[in-house]
Amino acid sequence: MIDAHSSEPVTVEGGCHCGSVRYRALLSEGYASARRCDCSYCAMRGAVALSVPLDGFELLSGDEVLATYIFNTGSAQHHFCSRCGIYTHHRRRSNPDQFGLNAATIDGVSPFDFPDVAVLNGREHPRDNPDSKPVVGTLSFRRAD
Repeated sequence: MIDAHSSEPVTVEGGCHCGSVRYRALLSEGYASARRCDCSYCAMRGAVALSVPLDGFELLSGDEVLATYIFNTGSAQHHFCSRCGIYTHHRRRSNPDQFGLNAATIDGVSPFDFPDVAVLNGREHPRDNPDSKPVVGTLSFRRAD
C-alpha cells in the first residue's frame, strides 16, 4: 500500500495493460501530486495523474506502439498504447516541463489507493482564464467494509 499523502520523491516502474509499453519514472512530488482534471477529454478518461519531470521519465519499451492524441490548443500530448488502448502519460498543458503519469499504470498502485484527489479546472483552464479557480473540487473514494 502506498502513502497517498507522501510528497517524498519516489522512482516507480509501470506500463500498459498488455505490457507492450513499459517505463521508469520519478514522481518528483511523490504520491501527493495526485489529481484529476475536468476538461472534456480527462473527464471521459477518468484517470488519476501524478507529476513527473520530463527528464524523470524513461520509456523502457514500446516506443513503436505508443500513440499520441492531441486536441484543442495542441499543447497537451496524451500518450497511449495502440494495442490495448491504455493511457500511460501525457505532456501537461499547465506545466509543459512535466508529464502527468496515469497512477493506474504504476506497478502495484491503484487509483483507489488515493482516498481524496483534487480535481483541477480544465474546463476553464488557467492558461485561458487567469482568474479561474485552479481546483474545482475533490473526488473521494471510501472502501465499503
